Amino acid sequence: MASKKTEKAPVAPRKTATKAVKAAKAPKGATIKTSARHPRARVTAMHKGKAELAKSLAAAVARSNEDTDQLESRLSKASNAQLLRLQKAVAFVKEKWGNRDKLIAAIGAAVGKNKDKDYLAKLDSYSLPQLVDLARSSERRARS
Repeated sequence: MASKKTEKAPVAPRKTATKAVKAAKAPKGATIKTSARHPRARVTAMHKGKAELAKSLAAAVARSNEDTDQLESRLSKASNAQLLRLQKAVAFVKEKWGNRDKLIAAIGAAVGKNKDKDYLAKLDSYSLPQLVDLARSSERRARS
């Protein structure tokens, strides 16, 4: 049996401080522009379809000895997400180096094999995203 001293007093429930957060509301009648989330909608919104995007990428991705028509037909069979990733790589190369040949020359200079024809020929056989990865890693290596 518990004495009066050991009895527990009833605990009052805790009050949590809740603040009402008011979100900024858009005025009535105003529409909010959102971008498309899935790849197919992004491709159609930005390029009017997969065929247009494949055609624009084929010219940028093609190697010197490759036929752009065949490459375009292969690219049109690729998924929308793959085409968007490839387009991102092409835009990055154009912004930073200009074209594929200058990118290969920059990788050769970063590695120290500017005059090694076999190495540069091997780099030419790589895909554009592989070359971008090589260039980024060689830049990181040079910084550290």
